[in-house]
Amino acid sequence: MERMTYTLPDDITRAVQASLHDWRVHDKVRRLWERDASLWTGNGEGDWLGWLHVISDSRSKTEQYRVFQQEVRSAGFRQILLLGMGGSSLAADVMAKTLAPVAGPLEFHLLDSIIPAQIKAVEERLDLARTLVIVSSKSGTTLESNLLLHYFTERVAKATRMSRDEVGSRFVAVTDPGTPLHRLAEERRFRHIFLGSPSIGGRYSALSPFGLVPAALVGLDVDDFLRRAQEMVDACAPAMSVEENPGVVLGTILGVLATRGRDKVTIVTSSPIQSLGAWLEQLLAESTGKNGKGIIPIVGEPLGVPDDYGDDRVFVSVRIEPATDPVRDAALDALTCAGHPVVRLSVGDPRDLGQEFFRWEMATAVAGSLLEINPFDQPDVEASKRQTRHLMEEYGRAGELPAERPLCEERGLQVFADESIASLLRSEAGGAPSLVGCLRAFLSQRRPPAYVALLAFLEMNESHEQELTEMRRVIRDRTRVATMVGFGPRFLHSTGQLYKGGPPGGVFLYITAHHAVDLPVPEHSYTFGIVAQAQARGDCQVMAERGRNVLRVHLLADTVTGLKTLRAALLEAMLGAVPQGGE
Repeated sequence: MERMTYTLPDDITRAVQASLHDWRVHDKVRRLWERDASLWTGNGEGDWLGWLHVISDSRSKTEQYRVFQQEVRSAGFRQILLLGMGGSSLAADVMAKTLAPVAGPLEFHLLDSIIPAQIKAVEERLDLARTLVIVSSKSGTTLESNLLLHYFTERVAKATRMSRDEVGSRFVAVTDPGTPLHRLAEERRFRHIFLGSPSIGGRYSALSPFGLVPAALVGLDVDDFLRRAQEMVDACAPAMSVEENPGVVLGTILGVLATRGRDKVTIVTSSPIQSLGAWLEQLLAESTGKNGKGIIPIVGEPLGVPDDYGDDRVFVSVRIEPATDPVRDAALDALTCAGHPVVRLSVGDPRDLGQEFFRWEMATAVAGSLLEINPFDQPDVEASKRQTRHLMEEYGRAGELPAERPLCEERGLQVFADESIASLLRSEAGGAPSLVGCLRAFLSQRRPPAYVALLAFLEMNESHEQELTEMRRVIRDRTRVATMVGFGPRFLHSTGQLYKGGPPGGVFLYITAHHAVDLPVPEHSYTFGIVAQAQARGDCQVMAERGRNVLRVHLLADTVTGLKTLRAALLEAMLGAVPQGGE
């Protein structure tokens, strides 16, 4: 069983103990397992608790997974390409990267982006004649997955010299029963269709076919994995003491801290399980970020010294034992000594990650109860989808997206803003705004507690991530404000709900770029680059309409040069910034 230790300020400890007492007295763990929606808002939450019992169903299919893996390998496949967004891909990515044998039977690749450079980078690593494509979507209507399905249907058919009627044998669908993807997979005679449960939301589906099918194909012993995960399920059951329930205790800590202003959960993972952070980010952000409330997951931010942080933080470390990281451990010790809440989770074996999936799902449900929100819906996600569709309709009529005029243009960067923000920036500048002036005035709008999110519709690669990480460091070290990074369109399916519906006070800097190389979407008049532009612009507009502080910087030159220029401008803009609580 995974170990958990924590150190909390005295007042938080008392509040956590009082909350656990309330859960015990009112028998809330039993009520949760019995799907009592009154633990949350009473609006149908009980219909979304299928994840509580998913392991027994999944264990009944382990032989099916094993046989299918052998079939796929015998058919000559050597690579797996997973097309999916958010909850339909992130858990599978964690398991494939962490648990796949080094010399496994099949090589795993994930594509959860429609940025043309990202598509090309992934495709160049594939031998499409020997690649099995998994299309994963709970709803079966996910825009990005459907567009990528069109693209790779054409590309695989060309690589294999198969007709459209034959190429379905190179595809697998993972979806819920009766969805458009389910019907399409049947029509095109996909090699296999795996069906999920409608009572399990995407971000709670790690231990269902959405996580297990790709993991089984790359060599995971699914039966052993689920057997280990069952230990955590048993530990979180009603028969266990509330104070010893791993999921309830973690959820209570996070929920109590969030209600007392420490809503920035800074997640620190050891390198073998680094990909777990993205899954946790989606689970927490999409589940709790609504009704002006939420837990804000901070993932991938460089770990600093105590003075780098305000009083809105809690730190959660997830590490693989017995691997050690003295530098990280010393940093966590210093944070503990400085009075910051620190929770440490130790995973004894990577194969026990299924326990963490379930612990965090339970914890998120419990935290949602304390926040008095529904942790199983995502009421604000559809708005951006509607605006993207509207912009694509405009493109279909005019052959181009609606024209827009930059607020300023210099150093190869253009700055765009909604008129309400633009008016403020012009006023601050006292005339024509400059790049640095726009950034300085924009970032100074924050009011504690706040966070800054850098949202880049760019290829996810090491050089881009490095530049964005350096920007985070500049912002945090000058202001003590928490920072987030999201790559579009991935973040629309993970943190997008939090940004639109969560706590106010966030500052959102979108980064878009000219696509030097674009790719057409088969059977459509537009390109992937045009869709990505529409998504970025549509999301900015929706955020602005909801009163969020949004600025967009467009890179005209190559992206690495543009990011370096933006980082330099941010540093210049932040030089006069005073940390929160400073003078």
